[in-house]
Amino acid sequence: MVAAGGVVLLEVIAFEQEMDARYIERQKREVERRREFDSLSLPTEFDYRQVRGLSVEAQEKLNQHKPETVGQASRISGITPAAISLLLVHLKRGLQPSKKTA
Repeated sequence: MVAAGGVVLLEVIAFEQEMDARYIERQKREVERRREFDSLSLPTEFDYRQVRGLSVEAQEKLNQHKPETVGQASRISGITPAAISLLLVHLKRGLQPSKKTA
């Protein structure tokens, strides 16, 4: 027989395990998304000033570094997730980036 406090403890443990499982799933999705970014090639002569809404700082950094993939762009210091989202929207509207083969 489990005391009332033991039942509550078991419920807390079950809840924490469920939360851990959700966190792990979320992390797996994030890893997969990063892999997809690394496979999305960017045009070599792309002018990032064309991307509407992109900050001047982001435009300058991207034009300076000339990343080969969206993944590389996302790892440039000062390039925010919002900047990557704008870049992806721009690419979907105009150029279709090619998948980089490993």
